[in-house]
Amino acid sequence: MYEIWLALNILFELGLMYLPTLILLGAVWAALMAVAIVRGQAAWCAARRPAIVIGIVVTGVMILLTPSLTLSSLGELKYWVDWANLAAIAGGFGALAAALTLPLAATLKRAS
Repeated sequence: MYEIWLALNILFELGLMYLPTLILLGAVWAALMAVAIVRGQAAWCAARRPAIVIGIVVTGVMILLTPSLTLSSLGELKYWVDWANLAAIAGGFGALAAALTLPLAATLKRAS
């Protein structure tokens, strides 16, 4: 239980440290959504598949890259909490990529 609490505290502190970046990414996402909505006839249903595929690809790549970016390796992950943290970090990057891809794909695949 202590490891989970420690991981949540670390996540909270990282969120505070990267708050300006998170706000900027939120603003970029909101701007992309606004452009997709204002231009009209965005194909939201057709855009789901590319967004999900991009999210899955980015998640897979980040599972492999994140340990080396933190000066570690996959061999160092010995405990289930380590794997859960890696999956959460990679999933977060994948979700971000999917969220940014959705309005772009919806704008590019306009409904006819």
